[in-house]
Amino acid sequence: MIAQLTGQPIIRDSKLIVNVGGVGYGVLVSDQTLVKLQAEVEVTLSIFTHVRQDTLELFGFLEPADKRLFQLLLGVSGVGPRTALAISQWGAAAITQAVQEAQVAFFTKVPRVGKQLAQKIIIELKSKLGSLRELELGGITDPKQKEVIEALLALGFEEQDVYCRLEKLDISQPIEAIIKQALRLKT
Repeated sequence: MIAQLTGQPIIRDSKLIVNVGGVGYGVLVSDQTLVKLQAEVEVTLSIFTHVRQDTLELFGFLEPADKRLFQLLLGVSGVGPRTALAISQWGAAAITQAVQEAQVAFFTKVPRVGKQLAQKIIIELKSKLGSLRELELGGITDPKQKEVIEALLALGFEEQDVYCRLEKLDISQPIEAIIKQALRLKT
């Protein structure tokens, strides 16, 4: 199983090839990832290897957390890897909000996702929301930032709003002062 690739990204006809030591690996990535890689000389991707009877496909992610989100979506019965990739490109915060608010329309805007599959995704991901929240916090290593995020979420703020506020805060202050500062901010 291929778990990671590091090499030169080559984009041809809206498809990604990662040249690793003279071997070109075709990797399926989201449109946003493809755009980010256009100016890169070297890239490291977390890889999900999908094997079927007649096909071996590599799905690439810039962040391990994005790969984890993809795997959570794959765990929903009826969601294949290409559909999971299309959904995961919206990000964990947007997906979490859509699941919490049971926004069927959020998921049906993705090709190959009808109303029934969207409802199934919402039902099956509701129990995994803790994992999605951990996924969002996984990219943040500063314990003080994590504590501020958890406090704001507990106060009822939307996840997207919390991350917007976090960027504007002075983290060098004590936690109580940071939370007060966050409450005063307008987004």
